[in-house]
Amino acid sequence: MTLRKVNISILIVAVVIFLLVIHHNFLSLSDFLRRELSDPSPLGLQPIDFIPAAPQRLADERNDQEIPVVIAASDERLGGAIAAMNSIYQNTRANVVFHIVTLNDTVDHLRMWLRSPPLKNIRYRILDFDPRVLEGKVQVDPQKADAFKPLTFARFYLPSFVPHAEKVIYVDDDVIVQDDIVELYNNPLKPGHAAAFSDDCDSTSSKVAVRGAGNQYNYIGFLDYKKETIRKLAMKANTCSFNPGVFVANLTEWKLQNITKQLEKWMALNVVEELYSKTLAGSITTPPLLIVFYKQHSSIDPMWNVRHLGSSAGKRYSPQFVEAAKLLHWNGHFKPWGRTASYAEVWEKWYVPDPAGKFNLIRRHSEAYEAK
Repeated sequence: MTLRKVNISILIVAVVIFLLVIHHNFLSLSDFLRRELSDPSPLGLQPIDFIPAAPQRLADERNDQEIPVVIAASDERLGGAIAAMNSIYQNTRANVVFHIVTLNDTVDHLRMWLRSPPLKNIRYRILDFDPRVLEGKVQVDPQKADAFKPLTFARFYLPSFVPHAEKVIYVDDDVIVQDDIVELYNNPLKPGHAAAFSDDCDSTSSKVAVRGAGNQYNYIGFLDYKKETIRKLAMKANTCSFNPGVFVANLTEWKLQNITKQLEKWMALNVVEELYSKTLAGSITTPPLLIVFYKQHSSIDPMWNVRHLGSSAGKRYSPQFVEAAKLLHWNGHFKPWGRTASYAEVWEKWYVPDPAGKFNLIRRHSEAYEAK
């Protein structure tokens, strides 16, 4: 065979290989687009950003179990969400995927922050939450419109964020995790239960820190038992409430029982009948959850939601107790990025400074500073 014929043969083989590669890539793209188009995202929850896989080196180091974690990220509290995600990622070898629910005007800021070196290998998906989904379901005082936080209701719509998952973890943005999130994910749920919460009056943190809390930790602290609609439910007023800032959800049961629709029903009824307690102790997201999950939820280990760090009660914790906690929760008025929260230095270990310089920590010795 002449040299010319050999060259022609090599050229033909190269062209065939090139065409096969193009064909394979085209089929993969078509399949991806078909999946995207066949799975419309309801309620204005639009996926914006997704990192589908960690670098191979990190994939080799971590195990195959994928853990979906949903967290809401508002711009004014974005540093909290960043610290929470960093603490979860650094304390597990599982393939955690964060489903970050935010508003459209926060996306660029969030994406920039997630490019920071400590966070660059985190897997995440950003979803834009449309507040219009709450129209007719939340009564907003026109004089206090700025105080309304639509993202606090993100936990009501979990199946929309992670439509193909069987199980998911939801966490608030004012937490840090000090143990492997896999343990929380594997928390057992009883048959027929769509979620597992930490009960208030039985929690370790309540026993350690809270005395004389009164109605703040039972149903009468959240619901108006003078209203006939509430009385007809036959829910005992002294029933222990639960904290919805950290929970595990079985999405199969959630969808089967139409939990989202049930929650929306009680939200809308409250707009008309004002069913919530006038001395409401917690956020307005808690009462619908208490109604829907009355005696129909499982429990999580209370060390996976050690809370009240955002109130004066948190000052009663010993350093040993805080160190032993698997998850610390700064629920209450005082946030760990603020001036007066208990054990803010523990939270700060997981904080990653804002590359945009918009989010600053407030500390006693200085009006504002960025953690070095």
